[in-house]
Amino acid sequence: MSKWQAVYKTSQLYKAEIVKAILFDRGLSPILIDKQDSNYKIGYFEVNVSPDEVLKAIKIIENEIDFK
Repeated sequence: MSKWQAVYKTSQLYKAEIVKAILFDRGLSPILIDKQDSNYKIGYFEVNVSPDEVLKAIKIIENEIDFK
């Protein structure tokens, strides 16, 4: 299997979950990786996709997701 690539990083879990859900709804296969220290809450969450889905995922994130 090819290596996964990060397309979105955030320190807030709910944002990562939303991005993952939207990408999944658009037919991609995202995974969520927790890179946050459980004791101190330092770090971030990553949404990763396979290399062949990176461009499509970035377009979806830039054009369809806005946390304002």
